[in-house]
Amino acid sequence: MTQLKKLRSLAVFTGMLAASVSLTGCSKDSTTDPTDPTGTDLSVYKKLYGASSVTQDGDYVVIKCTGLPDHKSPYYQGTEWAATKYEAYNGSNSNWSQNPNKIAQGDYTFRIPLKPAEAATKTATPLGPIGVSLNGVPFFNQYAAQRAPLTNEVNGFDQYGGHPQQQGMYHYHVEPTYLTTNKGKDALLGFLLDGFPVYGPTENGKEITNSDLDEYHGHKTATADYPNGIYHYHITAADPYINGNGFYGTPGTVTE
Repeated sequence: MTQLKKLRSLAVFTGMLAASVSLTGCSKDSTTDPTDPTGTDLSVYKKLYGASSVTQDGDYVVIKCTGLPDHKSPYYQGTEWAATKYEAYNGSNSNWSQNPNKIAQGDYTFRIPLKPAEAATKTATPLGPIGVSLNGVPFFNQYAAQRAPLTNEVNGFDQYGGHPQQQGMYHYHVEPTYLTTNKGKDALLGFLLDGFPVYGPTENGKEITNSDLDEYHGHKTATADYPNGIYHYHITAADPYINGNGFYGTPGTVTE
């Protein structure tokens, strides 16, 4: 009888242990699934190949980068860049005129929500960085200084769609053509400060226009990175290019 009780106890313990292992496995899968926009897996953020580090800090993804583009530019000036980074303008804008600024290395830290959600109250995008692209270059909004239109400023964009501001921070207001050429027009191109992803100007073989998007310049559909669907922004060929009337979600921060 004593031996029988021992066998029964062992069976019960084994069953409980198996159940515990099974539950633990389910919990791990649900929090590390990169296709789940509410999960905590960082694999999609690792596509930010220009970042020096991508880590998690509580409810935030922390992205550190220098902001230096990995393509050449006429704005790479000085002896440290002359041999490897400088390239004269060879784009298609006949009105191109180089601005007096030159690219400088920065030290940027972006803290974006790991689980982005629609904000009850939307906030306007600031002048300066509103997000970060795959190569670590900041995204800017649709305005020049003093929130002027980009009408004249576009003539200073280099052959890859970017330029530096006075302090040397290179950035994109419009399509980063180096990335869309190498990654694809429909590729993930980065994230805005509210944690929502930014995609290129095509989706499912169709060119996206402003009329396909809401007032914040995004919509919710499935993407290659988020097959279950997520709100995301698209870069388009017309103003506001990357973002519309503010962040769809609650923005994190960027420090320099």
